[in-house]
Amino acid sequence: MSVEHARPQGLRKSVLRALALVALMLAGTAAAKDQADNKPDAADAGKSPQPRAEEQSSQGSVTVEGRHVDYRAVAGTLVVHPKDADDTGADVDALAKDSKDGKEPKLVDLPPAATMSYVAYFKRGDAAAKRPLTFIFNGGPGSSTVWLHMGAFGPRRVVTKDDTHTPAAPYALVNNDYSLLDASDLVFIDAPGTGFGRLYGKDKEKAFWGVDQDAQAFADFVGQFLSKYGRWNSPKYLFGESYGTTRAATLSNILQGDKSIDLNGVILLSQILSFDDSADAPQFNPGIDQAYELALPTYTATAWYHHKLPNAPAALAPLLAEVEQFALNDYTLALAAGSTLDPARKHAIAEKLHQYTGLATDYIEKSELRVNGGQFSKMLQDDAGLTTGRLDTRFSGPSIDPLSREADYDPQSTSISSAYVSAFNAYVRDELKFGQDKTFKPEIDIWRTWNFLHQAPGAPLPLPQSTNVMPDLASAMKLNPNLHVLLNSGYYDLATPFFAAVYELHHLPIPANLQNNIEYQYYESGHMVYAHQDSLKALHDNVAAFIGRTDNQSGS
Repeated sequence: MSVEHARPQGLRKSVLRALALVALMLAGTAAAKDQADNKPDAADAGKSPQPRAEEQSSQGSVTVEGRHVDYRAVAGTLVVHPKDADDTGADVDALAKDSKDGKEPKLVDLPPAATMSYVAYFKRGDAAAKRPLTFIFNGGPGSSTVWLHMGAFGPRRVVTKDDTHTPAAPYALVNNDYSLLDASDLVFIDAPGTGFGRLYGKDKEKAFWGVDQDAQAFADFVGQFLSKYGRWNSPKYLFGESYGTTRAATLSNILQGDKSIDLNGVILLSQILSFDDSADAPQFNPGIDQAYELALPTYTATAWYHHKLPNAPAALAPLLAEVEQFALNDYTLALAAGSTLDPARKHAIAEKLHQYTGLATDYIEKSELRVNGGQFSKMLQDDAGLTTGRLDTRFSGPSIDPLSREADYDPQSTSISSAYVSAFNAYVRDELKFGQDKTFKPEIDIWRTWNFLHQAPGAPLPLPQSTNVMPDLASAMKLNPNLHVLLNSGYYDLATPFFAAVYELHHLPIPANLQNNIEYQYYESGHMVYAHQDSLKALHDNVAAFIGRTDNQSGS
């Protein structure tokens, strides 16, 4: 995310992925075809290539912090189209009549379309029009929303180990004491091409796999969902994680600016709005040093957690405040000096960084005071032969290559992914009664085909620069001055460092008074804050309280 994940959250499976990401961001490579990720399921063989919406209803109940909630669940798909496409989609019959042989046209002859899968939960017994409605999505890009569904806010939660590898199946699926269903109806949405959704038609990847194309598809989905389920007058929220926060920023501006759908709130978890702030591969973007500066507090928190800091204090929060000031002042000035930095000053800064990261002073100096996220993950516990996690730096795993410069994998991702994917595949078929003859794709590898070019509000064309959607969130807040934003960040998140998220929100181009609409919450967890149970409870309570304050139903 992120970035998240082609999982939720820029999962680096190797340093090559980070290299590919930077190349794509800077070059803006257009989306290319990836047919393997979008083959129809066996049950669809021989059917019309025209995508079709599906729906399956069921009922259930959940107890949230002692409160019983009965709900109706709906699992299904909706058909979405690119911006400015005919709302009815392709007219297959008309195309068939125009064909030479009168047969149904091939899939490649149709205009692009996509099915997006979702699971929605509606509380029973309450007036639907007044119930808040929250659209929830992970990121990637290329991730389904299985992670937030099964780990955070769905009525069932898969149990995983806190900071170590979860043993293999069977996995425990339990009542989610911290489901968000007590505060809002929920819609978990899978991105085009993920989950049970598929892409169709000519140039389908180009039509949906990109920053702007993806946001337009989600905007189409939201509008259709509001009509299908009669929720136009409900309080509305977006909840995005990792790259999902990038999507939430662009989507909020499209909904409010183009579709006249004002939102009550945008909830961001593990935020990345400007990709220049990613610690994954800043070495390929020389002259832009803020990624190193903004990652430093996460390095400190991680080294503190693993007892790698010399003279570590007992409390983390005061230390982080100290490090943040150093990062924005002395460290920033030192990096800005470049080759003009005095050698004695360079050594002094390296010594300070040693105190704040636990890395050796000579290693920091050899790195020219610039240590990226992959280096830090590899080196922090290198003396023990361990690699530190990226999505959650509380996790550790055996180093794959002791001689590698950067981490070769993410121990947190490999520790929990099987549990989430396995639990959902059983749950969706056994309890939601959907997808028995279909393949669920938790994530698809589209990093190399994703179009990172973005046309910011007011820009005449997509800009040839690193992706930055800060202007979109700023525009959404100015179009709707009542829009509230809640940032949720984990101290141990190296994929989207918490201090980078704070920096981005403090630099939004908005009037000073609108900064009062932004709230900040921090957790002693990583990218997937909810993977730590105490943090999951806090996340639920903070988000539920945020919705209660902003749903415009005071006294209800």
